[in-house]
Amino acid sequence: MIGGTAKSGDQLRIRRKIEALGTKLTLPTVTRALGVLEGEHTSHRAGGGDEFMDIRPYESGDEARLIDWKTSARSGRPMIVDKERRATSRVWMLMDVGREMAGGCANGERAYEVAANALRMFAALSLRRSDDISLVFGDSGSITRVPFNGGFARFEHVLDHALDRRWDQPRHLDALLDYARRLRDRSCLLVIATDETALAERHVEVIRMLAQTHPLVVVDVAVANPFAVRRAGRRVLDAPDRRALPAFLASAANAREVDTHRAYVAASLNRELARCGSTMVRAESSEDMFNAFVALVSGALARTAYRQGGVGR
Repeated sequence: MIGGTAKSGDQLRIRRKIEALGTKLTLPTVTRALGVLEGEHTSHRAGGGDEFMDIRPYESGDEARLIDWKTSARSGRPMIVDKERRATSRVWMLMDVGREMAGGCANGERAYEVAANALRMFAALSLRRSDDISLVFGDSGSITRVPFNGGFARFEHVLDHALDRRWDQPRHLDALLDYARRLRDRSCLLVIATDETALAERHVEVIRMLAQTHPLVVVDVAVANPFAVRRAGRRVLDAPDRRALPAFLASAANAREVDTHRAYVAASLNRELARCGSTMVRAESSEDMFNAFVALVSGALARTAYRQGGVGR
């Protein structure tokens, strides 16, 4: 846990940007952007909930993960089966609220603040599309589904109220992911928010399985490297017991080791999600998360225009 917090004015500014994001985009643009994010991996998802659209040869510029191998085997060359997934009307947002999420990011924000702002971004677009949103918060003490009905202002109120907590329970990401696995609606969009320190190899495997059965976005908050921050002279407390990090541990070697491990886990998760056509959004601040989300939506729209326009064919 890094001492300090982001200024309330910065939080207000980013919230205004998020609200503007949902109001400035036209409804067709919102629907198309979310639809592409939800439907990118349909040919890899079990359940047969997709509608046949077209079969075409693989071409330069297409993503290899979109190749349908059974169709390719029959044709003797790589083939892509374009499908259109039936639009979902439900979004499940699952947020890790273990006390570790009260840890700090490099700019002083708490990890849960960055994660919550990411959920607001998805809510701003999903509510514009009149989706039903379910909020689920999990720590070692409980997994709680919070009822929600209303518009974006109501969503912010419910989220703020849920996060006004003591932050004294350890995380239990395994239980939160198990909750997601039990959801029967295979067409619902899953948004799972946690920080990078929570993700172990076993979690990457479970998330990979979820990505094969659901449209999935993982919000991964990059928290401050405690060894690097301590070397910079800032106070660092351990989240579970609030003990100060000893000064002798704040070495350049330890800082590099932490950075290397975190980068490896993030790259592994991103690779597994990409294989299933799902997405990871990773950032170390609300501002960076907003920019990453805008880039994600813009990329989805650009890919849609490319395929519909037949560029390069």
